[in-house]
Amino acid sequence: MEKSIHTRNYAMFLLILRRFRDELGLTQVDLAARLGVTQTFVSKCERGERRLDVVELKIWCEALEISLVEFSTRFEIECQKIA
Repeated sequence: MEKSIHTRNYAMFLLILRRFRDELGLTQVDLAARLGVTQTFVSKCERGERRLDVVELKIWCEALEISLVEFSTRFEIECQKIA
């Protein structure tokens, strides 16, 4: 089984995270401030060097002013497009 960080679905997961941040007009520094972490941490997460678990993803969604359901729905739709 291929490691999930190397799949097209995980690449889409990361792309959607960045898109939501961009749509809100936030920089990595802005998002880091909302999360109470460093910009480096945000960058590592967005590049896939640091994985987010579901609890962390929920916190990111709150910082991005979206629900976990909204994120999951967009993720599912985009993954279906690349399947």
